[in-house]
Amino acid sequence: MNTESIIYGVSLGPGDPDLITLKGLKILQEADKIYYPGSLFSSGKKSSYSLSILEYYKLDSTKFEGFYLEMDLERVKVSKLYDLTFDKIVEDYNNGLKIAIVSEGDVSTFSSFSYLLEKINNSKLNVQLVPGVTSYSLAASENLAPLCLQNEKLVILPRVQTEEELEEALMHFNTVVLMKIKSVMDVVNNVLSKGNYSINYSEKLGTKNQFTSSNLEEINKRDIPYFSLITIRK
Repeated sequence: MNTESIIYGVSLGPGDPDLITLKGLKILQEADKIYYPGSLFSSGKKSSYSLSILEYYKLDSTKFEGFYLEMDLERVKVSKLYDLTFDKIVEDYNNGLKIAIVSEGDVSTFSSFSYLLEKINNSKLNVQLVPGVTSYSLAASENLAPLCLQNEKLVILPRVQTEEELEEALMHFNTVVLMKIKSVMDVVNNVLSKGNYSINYSEKLGTKNQFTSSNLEEINKRDIPYFSLITIRK
């Protein structure tokens, strides 16, 4: 047990467990407790992308503590879960533990950790963050294509809602990265059909089920998963 309590937010990268930083892996190896997020489905099934990455490192699994998010429109259940998880973290912290809270991708980018970080900061607990590889940076690497060059501008849009919103982004930015695209493919298709764009689609990056394509017709035949994105360049 550590004499000085500390909480680390550790980025795991987008899927390939080798894409964690050396610093992040060292912290996980030395941590007394590791909290990881997951999803709880209406059927009762639990799934965790983070846990599958953690298991690769052959860590002591007795240190693992999952918090499984059940998504609802009002986010009431999610908020309660964050409160309960934070209470456990505070208890561990007061017991002098070295705590790691992990997140897929980068810990500061669309991360569930950020909701816990707000509570940690409000309570003035000792915390450090370890950045990581994002899904869109891995997508650029896998597609052998730059995200932006020199004075080009880049924007990242999650779950773009309207054609007008996407068209405005394409007007003002050289590269547009669309994330959380599963429910908005109609909007994406309608806009792309109107112009001459270079696109790269990626799903489940860094896993054995990784798939990439620049063919829109091929993309539209797929069942788009949550972990997917499209990069668009003019």
